[in-house]
Amino acid sequence: MEEETNGIDEERKQQHEEDASVNEILRDRFRLSTISIAEAEANQIGMEISKPIIACISDLAFKYTEQLAKDLELFAQHAGRKSVRMEDVILSAHRNEHLAATLRSFRNDLKAKEPRSERKRKKSSTREDITTTNVVQVPDL
Repeated sequence: MEEETNGIDEERKQQHEEDASVNEILRDRFRLSTISIAEAEANQIGMEISKPIIACISDLAFKYTEQLAKDLELFAQHAGRKSVRMEDVILSAHRNEHLAATLRSFRNDLKAKEPRSERKRKKSSTREDITTTNVVQVPDL
């Protein structure tokens, strides 16, 4: 019994280490991307930003993204779903009206690009057949 417990603990420890490793890789890639974006934007407007400020912006953006992911997961769970929908993302931006409007516009653009699904139509002839069989014909007098 004790060996099973040790085995389970070892598996959990290994899984935690793997998760931490993946998280670190994601953080590094995210940081490199945000640094690249910040430098490109600064160069575009002829502005110089110090490296510590860029690193701070990158870290803040990553922390914000982590919190956003947690919020989205909670919104989906609250709705009884296992996956996040666009409505959850829009809901998360409710305090920033400009962002929420941009997300709604993006959602509408995506919906417009989706092919419209054709719904199966009910046969109207069966309905007409039923109504005509229930009609009583009265002869002219």
